[in-house]
Amino acid sequence: MNRMKAQEALKLFLLEDVGDRDVSSVLFEETDTAQAIVRMKQDGVVAGLECYQWGYELLDPSVEVEQLKRDGDHVQSGDAIVRLSGPVASLLAGERVMLNLVQRMSAVATLTAKCVEALGSSHTRIVDTRKTTPGLRMFEKYAVRAGGGFNHRNGLYDAVMLKDNHIAAAGSITEAVKKVRASLGHMVMIEVEVESEEQLLEAIDARPDTIMFDNQTPDTIKRWAQLVPDTIRTEASGGIDLEKLSQYRDSGVDVISIGALTHSVSNIDISMNLALSHKEVLTQ
Repeated sequence: MNRMKAQEALKLFLLEDVGDRDVSSVLFEETDTAQAIVRMKQDGVVAGLECYQWGYELLDPSVEVEQLKRDGDHVQSGDAIVRLSGPVASLLAGERVMLNLVQRMSAVATLTAKCVEALGSSHTRIVDTRKTTPGLRMFEKYAVRAGGGFNHRNGLYDAVMLKDNHIAAAGSITEAVKKVRASLGHMVMIEVEVESEEQLLEAIDARPDTIMFDNQTPDTIKRWAQLVPDTIRTEASGGIDLEKLSQYRDSGVDVISIGALTHSVSNIDISMNLALSHKEVLTQ
């Protein structure tokens, strides 16, 4: 992740939660310090641990952060993933924001890892989509990479995707690709979505960089992929989830994009607890 962009977002997240101050912190003196352990409460793939370092740097640079696991690690329920030490008030002020973010990112990484395993292909890549949580795209897309997947375009600005509405407005796939190619530089990739074999053949003639087969059966995708020259990448998308992935293992496409990686995950359960004793901290 881009550290500056991540910290800019983390600053907004912390300001949203802390506001002017954490009123519960009246319980503590400035000299009250403690250590805390962040622990997984479910099996999963962890992601986003650097957010603890970057977030607490903003909140209170005196807080020490030790990552006990690495992003992309498969961890067990009960495993400690981060150790913190510093002022109690600061530890607790950042607790919820950091947990919310790492729980979400770890859920995305975990689902991605499951999808990669279920597909079981050395050729076809699992990729995400733009169906991300507003404000969290950078974090969720990083989590996809931590889980062994790859990223599709980051936004509207870094690649062209000509979908049904673009094609309808332009009049045809041929005309849409022609207009886009004439207006943009050679470094901008062009992808075309097709929904029929007639559209597929037109798209092949238009020579985009990628052709997406939208909402097609595994058998249709396999047949269509064989029609596309090697100079054009192929992508399958639409209604593909973890349970169906194995059906696409031999489809021959280069990538399978799955919106569910980011729009349909349930957060991994993670907790932070202040250590009851110095001995407990040392044994985690």
